[in-house]
Amino acid sequence: MKRFALTLVCVLGLATGNALAWSNHAYAAYRTFEKMPELANAAPVTVEPLEVFLKAQEKPIESLLASQEAWAQSHLEVYPPRPEALAFKADPTRTDAARRLAFLMALRVAPNSKLALYLQPDPWSPHPDPATLLAHAAVNTLPEQADSTYRFVGLKAGDQVTPLSVIASASNEPDYGMDINLWADSPSDWGKVYGFGALPFGNPALYFSTQAPFHMGFYHEDRIIYMAAPFIKKTFPLLRAHQYSSLAALAFRTGHAYWGWRFTGLALHYVQDLTQPYHASLAPGNSSLKLISINLLALAGLPRMKNEMIVLLSNRHLALEKYQDELLYGAAQVKKESGLERALRNSDKDASYPAWSDLYVRDVVSRQSYALGAKLVDILVDTLPPVYVSDPSFDFGVKESGIHLVAELSQQDPAKRARLDAALAELLGNFGAHSRNVVRGVLKAGVKP
Repeated sequence: MKRFALTLVCVLGLATGNALAWSNHAYAAYRTFEKMPELANAAPVTVEPLEVFLKAQEKPIESLLASQEAWAQSHLEVYPPRPEALAFKADPTRTDAARRLAFLMALRVAPNSKLALYLQPDPWSPHPDPATLLAHAAVNTLPEQADSTYRFVGLKAGDQVTPLSVIASASNEPDYGMDINLWADSPSDWGKVYGFGALPFGNPALYFSTQAPFHMGFYHEDRIIYMAAPFIKKTFPLLRAHQYSSLAALAFRTGHAYWGWRFTGLALHYVQDLTQPYHASLAPGNSSLKLISINLLALAGLPRMKNEMIVLLSNRHLALEKYQDELLYGAAQVKKESGLERALRNSDKDASYPAWSDLYVRDVVSRQSYALGAKLVDILVDTLPPVYVSDPSFDFGVKESGIHLVAELSQQDPAKRARLDAALAELLGNFGAHSRNVVRGVLKAGVKP
């Protein structure tokens, strides 16, 4: 069993190299909420730095973070308790910088997280004035990618902004370095003291790999997989969703609406990640029997099938995200709506799901996403050019910048492409419905007693 688990480590280490679920959550979030009354009719809110909220509500935050820790210890199956030295303690005599650092370390997120005052504009809006743009490094601690479409507009304390722009912008923020290098074997000072232990899967030397256990949740695999590789249970999207949603409710209750919407957006990110089947399943499209057989062959000195599976998992994951990004961003550039925008806005299924709860991410979102994995893989393989999704000698990640999937698929069988578009619309419909249910739950919890 130990050698089998080590082989699965290799599978996860490479297959989760891309730890992003959807290319830019903000693009989808704008469409998700633009017709939701709670956002569309909400009054503008006043921008305030994080330090203002922390200082004004220091004692309630101390109590809340203590209750979050108690919740995690009683509700998460695999949870390394937070070291007592990291507990947030109210101290009105310390500096704003010291209070901010204590807060971030009590949450056990990267203490260099920017949490800047900014917006990511709606891509359907006119291009922002270049003079208002912030540098990438002012918002994101990770390197800027060559083909990045991120645009960050700077804000100042006291500015009036729409809740829609706040929540949509924040929904992508956890991908800006907040969950990077939090492990004992990470090349960071904070990872050594956070108490999460060693990175359960992935390569600790690759910065983007270290956030994967916070953005993936393998909650519905077969029991035999958990027996062979119990480390795959060490994932924490439930923790992050609980932390940020309860902080959002506190901010709303205490009159800090800007941070109510901002924290709600942070919580949304983890919920939305789990609507992507490649974040809710160890190996979508591969049965447990196949996974076990491939790993046994690898243990016997025949690793070819394992290595090929790793490449195909990564290629299909990346291809799905690239196609989704091209469609959403492309529609915004030409101001011509597609079925994806309509799927994101469609609220018909919202009430068919249970109300938001602390375990909604596991029991509703990831269960649904896991169940859709096999069908999605069949459609990807049937629709996309075989070299991208069925050729293990091809590395999609290396070639991605030169690939234009929408253009290529426009030359192929329209019926096949329609199947892929329908599958993607279903996934983004789930993205939208679950996101709105989160907002409803946070707003309900955020009402003053």
